[in-house]
Amino acid sequence: MTDSARSDGAARAAAPSFPVASRREKGYQRAAVDTFLGRARRAFEEEAEGIGSADIRAASFPLVRGGYDIAAVDAALARVEEAFAQRERAVVVAADGASAWVGRARTEAQVILDHLNRPAGHRFARTGLLTFGYRVDEVDHVAKRIVRFLRDGDALTAEQVRQTAFRMQRRGYREEQVDALLDATIDVLLAIR
Repeated sequence: MTDSARSDGAARAAAPSFPVASRREKGYQRAAVDTFLGRARRAFEEEAEGIGSADIRAASFPLVRGGYDIAAVDAALARVEEAFAQRERAVVVAADGASAWVGRARTEAQVILDHLNRPAGHRFARTGLLTFGYRVDEVDHVAKRIVRFLRDGDALTAEQVRQTAFRMQRRGYREEQVDALLDATIDVLLAIR
């Protein structure tokens, strides 16, 4: 092997998996992303238990200088999540039939609708007087979009829900409750794809 071939191979091996964030911005820690995606790849290829679409959606990584570009990693995670969701659907359909899968999605959609039919400003528990939560008006706006999707068939994608971000306010909605409902909405969106 020539020296140039050796250095080309070393450069390819050391090349980052994703674009790196600019020097001014932080990105996801490279090792954490590579480790997680390697684990996910092995689980998917071996059809092993232990990682599912919900785990992919919940993945988080430390922010560091010189890390991977956040948007690039998030886009890749969305594709991986959808692949896992499709496989999960195939497993249920093969075992229990398509009607079981549709029934489960309908049940989840109804739970979401029941929750979001509460009055505006009262859809989720609030944080304490001195603590911050998601802005109520912004969450209620997204809640209306989800209701229109589930009830009326308005357009909504899993990617739109994934990219939802809220500003913070004192006495806002509790983050964990809102996030859980958004996750359930993504599950429904992926189920009907």
